Amino acid sequence: MLSSRVPSSKNSGSKNSSFKDSSLNDRRTRIVVFLVISWLCGWSQAFCQTESPPQTEQVFRANVDLVVVDALVFHKKTKRPVDAMRREDFRIYENGIQQQITSFSQDELPLSIVFLFDLTDSVRPVLQPLAEGALRALQHLKPQDEAAVMVYAASTQMLQDFTTDRQLIVNAIQRASRMESREAAFFNEGIFQAALQAERSAIPGARRVIAWFTDNIPNIPSEDVRSQYAKSMPPGSIHTEKDALNELFRSGAVVCTMLERSEISESEFMANRNNPLMMLYRKQYPPGDVYKYSQETGGQVFEPYGIKQTAKRLSEMIDRIRNRYALGYHPSAASHQASPGRFYQLQLKVTPEAEQREGKLIVKTRRGFYR
Repeated sequence: MLSSRVPSSKNSGSKNSSFKDSSLNDRRTRIVVFLVISWLCGWSQAFCQTESPPQTEQVFRANVDLVVVDALVFHKKTKRPVDAMRREDFRIYENGIQQQITSFSQDELPLSIVFLFDLTDSVRPVLQPLAEGALRALQHLKPQDEAAVMVYAASTQMLQDFTTDRQLIVNAIQRASRMESREAAFFNEGIFQAALQAERSAIPGARRVIAWFTDNIPNIPSEDVRSQYAKSMPPGSIHTEKDALNELFRSGAVVCTMLERSEISESEFMANRNNPLMMLYRKQYPPGDVYKYSQETGGQVFEPYGIKQTAKRLSEMIDRIRNRYALGYHPSAASHQASPGRFYQLQLKVTPEAEQREGKLIVKTRRGFYR
């Protein structure tokens, strides 16, 4: 089976939350056999087919009058956030051309947060203590901030649409803590659907964030895996890593991840880290990665440090998200006249004067957007 975290039948056991534990060696043997057979079949078919023409890249069309850039600034040495930056400390470039910053704020714009939970054995145990302390943690949000709650395995399920009612959010997290799935975990699908949900925010000018809880051990999103372990998804419906990134750039959502580890996830990671067959499949079917999604959107990865501290970590995550900087600029007339659907690269830098004052700094923001 094409997977770095491979679900199996109900009686055979798996890392996935839907399966009961069984012999780890037997399971890995079956997985390797399935992978080898699948790879050989695909390899042989490759010689019987002519190369297909390249796919036309999906084009997103959006009218952009004001571009808002969400940014995190922290000290290179200590990794601590810098909270005293000013408008004149920044330089914004769109496709290499410097833009005039017309708006600047910190902790002023409302937040639209999509809480996204991975339904696996590694993540589910933290949901109950998280739910117990969530109401207290959510008090770190402002009254106008809204949140939604989603869960995913192969496909996603919306448990709570955007709301400012904190109790409804807690109720949804409690419901998630009681859920499990017997299907594969497709990271790209979860992020793609969460980004779509972020676009449905009804708050004008809100900063969009996906708060992702996962162990970063995905399944390989191939049709072979879908047909065996994700039968709820129709054939050909799997979204790729590229699809998910494009939707993130379109929505402007920032991905902030809270990693959760367990003995199961650690053993799966070690078993597959240097497996050449798994490396081949990950290259052919990129399954998604928390560090890549965070890097591309200017987000953050919060490393694990204990289930009992989950609610406290959520509070810290919310504070970090709130205290990011929001810088806006109006694109030039030439940019508006460019072809619709074009991707624009962003660069955000700090001035030498700012680094003289604060020390060596690192700036994180999204790589670009579609206009």
